Amino acid sequence: MSQFKEIGINPRILHGTEDLGFSTLFPIQEQAIPPLMEGKDVIGQSHTGSGKTAAFGIPLISKMEENDRHVQALVLTPTRELAVQVAKDINAYAKYTEIRALAVYGGESIENQFSRLRNFPRVIVATPGRLIDHLRRGSIKLSALKFVVLDEADRMLDMGFIEDVEYIMENAPVDIQTALFSATMPREILSLSDRYMRNPVQILLSKDEVGLEAIDQLYLMVDEQYKFDALCKILTKQAVNQALIFCDTKWKTGTLAEELQKVGYQALPIHGDLTQRQRDNAMMLFRNGKIDILVATDVASRGLDIRGVSHVINFDVPREPLSYFHRIGRTARAGKDGIAITLISQKEYDDFARIRGMTKIPMRKMQGFVSYEMQPKILQRNFRRRIRDRPSNFRRRW
Repeated sequence: MSQFKEIGINPRILHGTEDLGFSTLFPIQEQAIPPLMEGKDVIGQSHTGSGKTAAFGIPLISKMEENDRHVQALVLTPTRELAVQVAKDINAYAKYTEIRALAVYGGESIENQFSRLRNFPRVIVATPGRLIDHLRRGSIKLSALKFVVLDEADRMLDMGFIEDVEYIMENAPVDIQTALFSATMPREILSLSDRYMRNPVQILLSKDEVGLEAIDQLYLMVDEQYKFDALCKILTKQAVNQALIFCDTKWKTGTLAEELQKVGYQALPIHGDLTQRQRDNAMMLFRNGKIDILVATDVASRGLDIRGVSHVINFDVPREPLSYFHRIGRTARAGKDGIAITLISQKEYDDFARIRGMTKIPMRKMQGFVSYEMQPKILQRNFRRRIRDRPSNFRRRW
């Protein structure tokens, strides 16, 4: 079984997948779709970008009753960005059916969501906190629920949502079908599956490797004061289609985006202090190719499905090794190759060494970057002045 047309899905759903250019099944889809279609619970361990939304989304809409106007399926996600993306994908698969998905998340007016709920979405894709708000108000009811998906369960654990997830599961019908997808399987996630799943089929892809085969991992040792210079040279020399650049603070994210704009790059920041409208606008411009670079904190390192990202650049080495894998998973999407580049200062070397020890895929040192004095001196002074003029706690983190 290797083609979508061979798995016996509804022809109208197949039509929707064909519009998206889907033909060959990814491994997680090939292994997860058949048991989900048979009504079995599934635990899937697979890295972000492996095609798992289709792995649960296609069986989910295939098993629905189009004439039933109640909420029949629920997908829980850790972030609003992921909720929006999953709902968009499910609506694309279901394009030629009566089934529609609605994203429900915090940071948006609940009155707007009340209005859209009147259109009787069959699928709710929600962040846990906002869903609980709707449940308590009675604006969403789970009495007719048949299918629950916990997407990126490990991220929900990291963000402190597990108690909310447990509350939601306790208020769902007992006989629902459940799917759980997670890049890692910590003890708490396995405990959650023990409580709410019935003899789940376990699909453990990339158990010892976080799906890095399609990503060329490069690194560059560089003095902290010349990181901006090195970044500009990388952007000039590399064949960058679209790039995600990660920083470790909100302030640095905004500052770096501004400095890139000054030297002619189309760049925007995305971080937790921006309004939802600002974040949505930045994502729309990036997805539509209106800007080439998105400078992000880790708020954007999970749950964003942007298929055109050719490069992920770690301007700062993440302190947690798993954050590195989540970041670079933004490239090499949908079967394409990608490049991940990490800039490493002396003080960050220990963090980088821990990351390097967690992957069996070789990391290569970048060649041809001997000097970082390629930008005009005024730009170097301006950028370093921005750092120097911040309070001491910012300078230490920078």
